[in-house]
Amino acid sequence: MKHFLFLLIGATLLVGCGQQNNNKANVALIEQYVTAVEELDYESIENVLDENYLGLGPSVGDSIRKPEVIETLKINFEHLYESIDYDRSRSIAVNIADGPEKGDWVSTWAELTITYKENQNRVRLWTNSVYQIKNGKIMKSYTFYNEADAMEQLGYVFINPDDL
Repeated sequence: MKHFLFLLIGATLLVGCGQQNNNKANVALIEQYVTAVEELDYESIENVLDENYLGLGPSVGDSIRKPEVIETLKINFEHLYESIDYDRSRSIAVNIADGPEKGDWVSTWAELTITYKENQNRVRLWTNSVYQIKNGKIMKSYTFYNEADAMEQLGYVFINPDDL
């Protein structure tokens, strides 16, 4: 019985260490993705996204697939953005054991700065992106930020239609 107890404790520690190493690898993958976006390294972006990647958000109904990610970034940086910088970024990895979204996930909170080309206006956003990782690739992401905040920083004014 004593040997069984030691074996059980040892197995639990090994599983826990394996998950911790997997969590570190998953966080490193997301850090690699963020760096690739900041540096416009399209090849690295393509390498970390799964072929069936689906990005959702920030608005309900917003979705993007892997080929569109690269194309959208290229268009935005050609015509709109000077840079995107992730400041004060923090990540945490978790494993969801059951349910429809089971698997490995990494949640990243960041203060994001987007600098625009033409007038050098800057938008600073608090963002949260949650990434599902499978087989060393990003399968899915949910991204949240306040779009109205970004628009106000760019000078847009919101008017209640009832006030017109």
